[in-house]
Amino acid sequence: MPTPHDLLHTVFGFNDFIGLQGDVIPHVTEGNDAVVLMPTGGGKSLCYQIPAMLRDGFGVIVSPLIALMRDQVAALRQAGVRAACLNSALSMQEMNEVQADLEYGRLDLLYVAPERLCRPEFLDRLARLQPNLFAIDEAHCVSQWGHDFRPEYLQLSIIPERFPGVPRMALTATADGPTRQDILNHLRLQDAQIFATGFDRPNIRYTVLPKDQPQRQLLQFIRDNHQGDSGIVYRVSRKKTEQTAAFLNKNGHNALPYHAGLGAEERHANQERFMREEGLIMVATVPSAWAWTSRTFASWPTLNHREALRPTIRRRGARDATVSPPMRG
Repeated sequence: MPTPHDLLHTVFGFNDFIGLQGDVIPHVTEGNDAVVLMPTGGGKSLCYQIPAMLRDGFGVIVSPLIALMRDQVAALRQAGVRAACLNSALSMQEMNEVQADLEYGRLDLLYVAPERLCRPEFLDRLARLQPNLFAIDEAHCVSQWGHDFRPEYLQLSIIPERFPGVPRMALTATADGPTRQDILNHLRLQDAQIFATGFDRPNIRYTVLPKDQPQRQLLQFIRDNHQGDSGIVYRVSRKKTEQTAAFLNKNGHNALPYHAGLGAEERHANQERFMREEGLIMVATVPSAWAWTSRTFASWPTLNHREALRPTIRRRGARDATVSPPMRG
């Protein structure tokens, strides 16, 4: 039987664990519950991927965003891992193929949204197939204290009732004191071991400036700091997202909008272009861009008012960036 280090090296291409990975992975592999608090870039995903691959059966990963599922599944498949996701963006044929793989034991990792997981018929199917662990990613979404509260996360408290003895994990990069307590209480993880690292990200910088012809400021910022780079411009509304993308295109930049109001095909096409093309600017609403974790970005400007900065700052403290942005307040 392979060891955690074997998979780390042969599948993921790393020689050594970082941070608390070396403590979390054996703990969960042995069947124990865990709450993992570490920044993106600290290796949270390996903390459930490797245990799921080592234990008999398949692991279920709860994720709030379709783009995040798609991103992680693509990376895992490229590494040779049997991973799939079930979400509303799949065609009926794709859905049937994933369900067949699940039924016939051809998956190591299955990514689902919380609302799908909690459907009675899906819980019945999982109970019959016996998953080997549950990993609840972005677990701070369970907290009503946060800007990212997702009511459906509260329903995940049903997991220990339906799957007693199956190890559970809650993972997040965003957890102050009240949020951490909500994770423990609402997800019924009071007895889980907590693994926490610091959240300082020296590669992230914020600069807040007063608005003074903000569109001109944006063009100046791109020209002076990131001409030809890829990056994201945050806007607070769908309308402003569309307007800013059009403005950038009119002024000689290659820009695309990204928000929940776009059709699924257009959203997917824009994301795929952004992940592959150089020099492309994505103009996005804040929640829409959480999942773009597999690429390094040059800038993260926002043209929003100061109250809209708070969720951006909370999330950017948890995501990676090479050079972080001036914040246009």
